[in-house]
This record gives sequence, structure tokens and C-alpha cells, in this order.
Amino acid sequence: MKKILIAEMAQEVSTFNPKLTDFELFQIHKKNNLINFHKDKPTQIGGAIEVLEKSYEIVPTIGARATSAGRMSKKCWKILSEEYIKAITPYIDKIDGIYLSLHGAMQSIDENDPEGWIIKKTRKLFGKNIPIIFSMDLHGILTKKMISYADGFTSFHTYPHIDFHDTGIRAGKLLISNINGMKFKISNIRIPALVRGDELITQTGCFGNQIKKIKKLELNNKIMAGGALIGNPFTDVPELCSQIFFIHTKNEKDINEDLLAIGKEFWENRTKMQSNLIKIDDALEDSKKFNGTIIFTDAADAPSSGAPGDSNFIIKYLHKKNYKKKVLAPITDPNVVKKAIKSGINSELYCEIGGYFDKQFKPFKMNFQVTLISNGDHIEESRNVKRNSGITVVLISNNFTIVCTSKPISLFDRSLFIANGINPKSYDLIVVKSPHCRPEYFDEWSEKNYNIDAPGSTSANLHSLGHTICSRPIFPLEKITNLKLKIEHKITK
Repeated sequence: MKKILIAEMAQEVSTFNPKLTDFELFQIHKKNNLINFHKDKPTQIGGAIEVLEKSYEIVPTIGARATSAGRMSKKCWKILSEEYIKAITPYIDKIDGIYLSLHGAMQSIDENDPEGWIIKKTRKLFGKNIPIIFSMDLHGILTKKMISYADGFTSFHTYPHIDFHDTGIRAGKLLISNINGMKFKISNIRIPALVRGDELITQTGCFGNQIKKIKKLELNNKIMAGGALIGNPFTDVPELCSQIFFIHTKNEKDINEDLLAIGKEFWENRTKMQSNLIKIDDALEDSKKFNGTIIFTDAADAPSSGAPGDSNFIIKYLHKKNYKKKVLAPITDPNVVKKAIKSGINSELYCEIGGYFDKQFKPFKMNFQVTLISNGDHIEESRNVKRNSGITVVLISNNFTIVCTSKPISLFDRSLFIANGINPKSYDLIVVKSPHCRPEYFDEWSEKNYNIDAPGSTSANLHSLGHTICSRPIFPLEKITNLKLKIEHKITK
């Protein structure tokens, strides 16, 4: 039976987060533990296993995944890259294909293209005749090195992401075709645009139109796989951009028209695909007309996008404005957690909160009652996988309920609140630190969601971030006129 090597390396990084990622942040699964973690789960590897195990022996090597955060430290990347090589090297000349589950928005202090490094190193070790297929997030940055050393790839078709499993299935099928001798062509268009905002929601926004057209081409077998990549505006790397790609077997002329049309539509919608931010003063004033729950989205401090989660901008503002209604907000502050543990449950605690990592946020003092201390374990509502926020405390200060974690945790659903005995629907104002959550988590039952123009390392106010190394010009950082889209092609083995 032919053998398929599987490995995973995944993290989404914000270059503008001052807190570097240490190796300890990565969750490591080796050999059979990698299979056990993903099998029958709604993940990329879970989907790939479902397809591949029917005809191939799965050879699990290493899985390394971390919550979104700042760039990896030099030490972190050194250990991670060494562990990867150590895990895959024993299988040189012993396998027939390789599937890699990647993200596309990793970065370290000394490596701007970790995914490209991984694919190139894998190719050099296993040779030109072993098929390498990878899957990636649509927020990934597809680099020339990734394309050069891989045989094909797939990407998410949804935002917010719900097709992890399906993306893995498509990657598995692509790998099988390649093992069976099918040669692919890779065609892609690089679009110098950074995009954010509601129009990227694939169910309702204009970005979804490009995805629908790509999926139709896949369904009709005109292309083997395709995707629209919007990069990650917060990962400041040389090849940062948006892209449209096709994996196909056709003559270039047969697919050029479709590829150019989708790329042109994306470019024409670039202005529409920007965030509509609202000043916090205006949001608070407008919210007075509602009696039910309102959402203040603080996407500028979204841990799921790479921020540290320690912004106190909104709670400080509401506190100073003497806001009287019930507020629920998350924040990351290990120092506050330590003080709460020392103080004990039901104790009174007067301490500073916020700005633990990102010093642009000045801590401010509040009186709290410590009402709960937990180990931080919880099940992610959206994907039914285990997560841990470190020791977590619930603090109450009059009408404010603060869920304070000791480490950043993705907050794209209600898991953290529910795990700590909190029903979000019982609050008047909820601070949500994610750019977009699935509608059922907040939007469908709340009165209004305000996308607050706040400072932070994942701010949709892209001019405020301070890009220094991404290729320029790029919209909206610069105005670009008379852009002529160009198609790049690569023929695989």
C-alpha cells in the first residue's frame, strides 16, 4: 500500500503585535497523536484523512499549531524548523506523497516566509518526483517559493471559516490525482490590494461572488482547484497581497479569460472591501435608541488575527463615560490573573488592568470582586475542539463583568464566556474581539453591531499600522491607477 506523509505547521501572525511568539505557545502532536487529534474532526487534516485513508497508509509526522499572535522569536522558529526536519527525515525514500496543512501567514523575526521554507526544504529532502500538496487559509500569503516547490494546493472558500474539513478533502483528492500521474498547471494573479470589512463575508459580501465563480469552475471540472486569497493585512512581509489562483490541466488560453475576469472583479471591488469603522463616541450615542443587547466590536485587538487581546480601550472609555448598563468584555492580563488568584474568590481587588503586552494601552485602576477562577479549559463552540486560555478569572466591577485570561485566546465565538458560567444574552453591551463571528453567535440576536475605530495591532484602519517591508505600492496605502493584471503560470512535474 502506498504511503502518504502528513504534517501541519500553522499560525496567523500580526507583525504589529509587540509580544513575540515563544515555542511554548505551539501545541505539538507527533506521529499517532497527530491522527488522534484530527481524525473525525472538522479540520483540514481531518478532511484529508477521510479521503486518503481509503486507499493509502497515513504516515503522521508532526503537527504544530499555535493561536494567532506576534511574530515567532528566533529561538521559536529555530526549534520549530528543527523539529519539523527531525520528524519528516526518517521517511525519505519511504513515502509516495506528502500533504501539508499550512496557514500562509506565519512569520518569524528572521524568516518572512516560513511556509515557503517548509515546502522548499521538504522538496529538497524528498526529491522532485514525490507529490507535495498543501492547504492554506484564505488569509494566507501565497509566495513564489510556495508555488515553485509544491505541486498544487487548496484554500478555504468561506469567511468566517467553516470549510476546514472540505478544504482538506479537496487537498486529499488533488494529491491522489497527482500520485496517479496527473500533471497540474498553476496559474495565479497577484493583486496589490489589502482588504477588510463586511463585504468579505462570503455568504453576503461581494467577495463571495468571486468565490462562487471559482467553486463553479471546480464543480464543472474546468479547474482542479482554485481560490481567492485576501492575505493578512497584519502580516507585513515582502509578498503581501491578494491573489486569485487556479490549479488546472487545461491550456493556459482556456483558463486565462476566467482568471482575468475574477481578478478584475476583485480589483474593481477593492474600495468596497474596506471596513466601515465608527468612532466610539458616535457608536455610544447611536446605541441609546436600542433596548436590547448591542455589540461593540474591537477588531483592532482581535487575538484570532494576531493581537494580544490586552486592549482596555473600550472598557476604559465606557467607565469614564459612566455607562450604566451591563457590560461584558474579555481581556488578556496575566498580572491581573495572578493578583486575583492571590486575593481569592469573593475577595475585593483594586488593581490596574490592560496594556500588559501592548504599551500603547495605559493601564487604569478598577475595583473588582473576584467571582470565579478557572483553569481556562473550554470547548470551542464553532469547531468543537479543545482550547485553553490559561488560568482565567471573572471580575465584576459594578455593571462591568470582565473575563480576564492569562494568555491570548481566539474569541470568534462565545466559548470563553460560556465556559466561565456567563450567558452573553443577559448583557446590554458586549465587547467582541473578532472582526467577524458567525451570525448565530452574536449578530442574529443582538440589536446592532458597531465596528469601533479603535487602536491596536489588528486595526482595520490599515494606514495606522505602519507597514515597512511589504511590496509597494499597495491599495489602500497608496492610490493605484491604470493597473494591468498579469497572469503567472507554472507547470508541475
